[in-house]
Amino acid sequence: MKKELLIRRSILAWFRKNKRDLPWRKTGDPYAVWLSEIMLQQTRVETVIPYYNRFLKAYPTVHHLAGANEDHVLKLWEGLGYYRRALNLHQTAKIVAKDYEGVFPGTVDELQALPGIGRYTAGAIASIAFGVRAPVLDGNVKRVLSRLYAVKERIDRSDVLKRLWQIAGELVSPRSPGNFNQGIMELGARICLPQNPLCGGCPVKQCCEAFLHHCPQNFPVQKAKKTLPHYEVVAAAIYKRGRFLLGKRPPGGMLGGLWEFPGGKVEAGETHEQALKREIMEEMGIGIEIGEHVLTVDHGYSHYTVSIHLYRCSHIDGRPRALYHSEIKWTPKSQFNRYSFPAANIKFFEHL
Repeated sequence: MKKELLIRRSILAWFRKNKRDLPWRKTGDPYAVWLSEIMLQQTRVETVIPYYNRFLKAYPTVHHLAGANEDHVLKLWEGLGYYRRALNLHQTAKIVAKDYEGVFPGTVDELQALPGIGRYTAGAIASIAFGVRAPVLDGNVKRVLSRLYAVKERIDRSDVLKRLWQIAGELVSPRSPGNFNQGIMELGARICLPQNPLCGGCPVKQCCEAFLHHCPQNFPVQKAKKTLPHYEVVAAAIYKRGRFLLGKRPPGGMLGGLWEFPGGKVEAGETHEQALKREIMEEMGIGIEIGEHVLTVDHGYSHYTVSIHLYRCSHIDGRPRALYHSEIKWTPKSQFNRYSFPAANIKFFEHL
């Protein structure tokens, strides 16, 4: 039997017997499938489940999500990370509701034209919700394929990615593309692990070149990880008459749409006080008096790490203006739960 056919049949049979009971697998609704796939990008299944259930309860259809308030969408997303996904989710819902009358398009090309939907996500939605024979290639699938075919080149190379997409396309089942794609992703998540893969329980081990040569740990081949840069950041808890001055980050940048205590990076040669006064003048056009240090929080992002130092401050002159933020407002601490904040900012709340 041809290797590809054996792999396909073995994964489908394994998936039928071993698939996890996940809420988005109980429906063929393209809206629910799309929602789950966006949430599952770079996020563990166990983390996604409660967010998925809350979102469907709050927004049971794409029309409900399209008409939602952006702050409410971000608040429901709070803690899930990669907030650009939430903004794209909201924007896509508006487009589908308006341009497609609430019916998701069913082709890979049409899906890929929507915000936040790349080639992988389009393939997943098209195959699972519409039965389209479209491949998927996420981190789990790359790892499975690199071991099955003992891909000796770095998997981030464009020619290697092209080859992996071609292999994935040849493997995907014409009759059950959605089940096959979910099966190979599940295989990577539960059996073909990055470290210490559970080869004994793998349904395709006899087809796996890495297993047959006793070297699955050598795949996939990846470039060496770089040391992440670290930045010192200062932030101001500007307090006046029972309220704090908050800013809403602009939609186009990192953490766009989230509310925060204003501030920014400490430049070379600056003290914390100099950096904080400069940042607040640049962002809000006001002078501040810096008081006590409240707390320092260390936080990591995908491409860098930060130490954020929060200081209690007083507004001494100037009228606050949104020079950097899309919106600013004086807000009592009792109303912070109405807005979505970056995870690092939330850690400050109990110390204010």
